[in-house]
Amino acid sequence: MRLKQLIYIIGALLISVSSFSQSTKQQQLEEQRRRLKAQIEEMKALLADTKLKERSVLDEVETLNSQISTRQNLIKITNQQANLLTREINANLKKMGSYRDELKVLKEDYAKMVVKSYKSKSQNSKIMFLLSSKDFMQAYKRLQYMKQYNEHRKEQAEQIQTRTEELQTLNKTLLERKKNKEQLINENRDAQEQLKEEKKQQQSLMATIRKKEGTYKKEIKKKQEQASAIDRAIEKLIREAIAKANKKAGKKASKKGSATTFALTPEDKKLADNFTANKGKFPWPVGTGKLTKKYGRQPHPTLPNIQINSSGVELETRPGEKARAIFQGEVMAIQQLKNAGKLVHVRHGNYITVYYNLENISVKEGQKISTKQSIGEVRVNPRTGRAIMKFLIFKDTKKLNPQSWIYKM
Repeated sequence: MRLKQLIYIIGALLISVSSFSQSTKQQQLEEQRRRLKAQIEEMKALLADTKLKERSVLDEVETLNSQISTRQNLIKITNQQANLLTREINANLKKMGSYRDELKVLKEDYAKMVVKSYKSKSQNSKIMFLLSSKDFMQAYKRLQYMKQYNEHRKEQAEQIQTRTEELQTLNKTLLERKKNKEQLINENRDAQEQLKEEKKQQQSLMATIRKKEGTYKKEIKKKQEQASAIDRAIEKLIREAIAKANKKAGKKASKKGSATTFALTPEDKKLADNFTANKGKFPWPVGTGKLTKKYGRQPHPTLPNIQINSSGVELETRPGEKARAIFQGEVMAIQQLKNAGKLVHVRHGNYITVYYNLENISVKEGQKISTKQSIGEVRVNPRTGRAIMKFLIFKDTKKLNPQSWIYKM
């Protein structure tokens, strides 16, 4: 009987560990779901804000596209929660079955002990059992046996009580989990309906854009020209920083003009080597956010027949979110450019990371900073209400694809 009980206990422990893991995952999913719902509410308020009616239809479509993407993510997370609850419910059912089996064994064992105890309940029987011993040692062993028997009987009764209470608690938990799952399913059903309405609105806006495609092509071209002008200003600053650093190190510029690579000190080289070694492992330059524009040439998100080029990646985050350094280094420069807000350049040996569309900068030029250190706030576009930061990586003057360097971007 004891072996069976041990097997049941081990099984219950394994199920408990699994339940704890699922509970932790459920909490993480709930936190993600809460954030997504908050983002959707912010975007809904943005689309309804009469103060922002002067924005273009392109801006409105981009905001709506972002809202649809967030809604789809919310539906996905909610489905994951519901599936996890299903697994928790099944685990609880399995645990309840295990407890019932264990309870059955305990009760059968206890019933046998009660019967046995009843048959020998006479005090005279116990005395005669002791007096019939061959010697003192045997009498002592019989006394110990009687004591252990009584203790075991008491222990069995307590185990039955404990398992009964645990079974009742599990039943209550199971009902709560089923209720939570039903609520998630209902919420997802509502989200699916809202998604349909948003897609209808998206189609309506796209029809408006197609009617005036020429006008919007000009607007896209203008934005691309602004982005190119910003890129040139960034590249100019980097070339000047290289020239300044090399002059300080005693390295002369080439005959063709300024040098295009940093002259590295041993300390700089070590930092650059560490940067290289962490490729694909760097944290995101914002604590929370999503990728809205990839690196390189790509179709425009609204008018896919138009090609655009991005020198870095764009990350949309929530208003007030802090930009953070992806690696230790030194603040090389702080720029202010039209249509780009403030930019912070951080040097890591001969690598440079650039964070732009910031405000409330919290670092200064020449300052040594650490990984994930806050460098400023992502600026909210007053016309669209969106907080979007552009992020670039350079090796000397060569642009790199940030998606290859940042973890899971």
